Amino acid sequence: FGGTTPKGFDCSGYLQYVFQKHGISIPRTTDEQYKLGQRTKSTKELVAGDLVFFNTGGSSQYSHVGLYIGNGEFIHAPSSGKTIKTEKLSSPYYAKHYLGAHTFFTE
Repeated sequence: FGGTTPKGFDCSGYLQYVFQKHGISIPRTTDEQYKLGQRTKSTKELVAGDLVFFNTGGSSQYSHVGLYIGNGEFIHAPSSGKTIKTEKLSSPYYAKHYLGAHTFFTE
C-alpha cells in the first residue's frame, strides 16, 4: 500500500500516475478520487477513462479503484500482487463489490 511509482503501486497511486502521464492531475487517495467527476448510474454508461470503485473490505467504503478501459473491463493495481491487471467488471468478486463509477467525459 502507498505505492505511487512503477517500482510499486497501490490502486489509487497507479491511477494518479496514469492520469499524470496524460497531463491530468487527480488526488492521491481512493476516497479523494471518488469525489471527482459525475457519478454514472450503471455499467452500461461507462466509457474508457472512467474511474470504477469497489468496497473490498478496506478501511473506507471506497477501498479500491480501477480505470475502465471498455468492453466491460478495467485495469488496476490489485493488493494481492505486484503486477497491473485487467479484470472484468462482471467477474463474481468485482461484481459483488462494485459501488459505481465516476466519469470525467460528458457530452
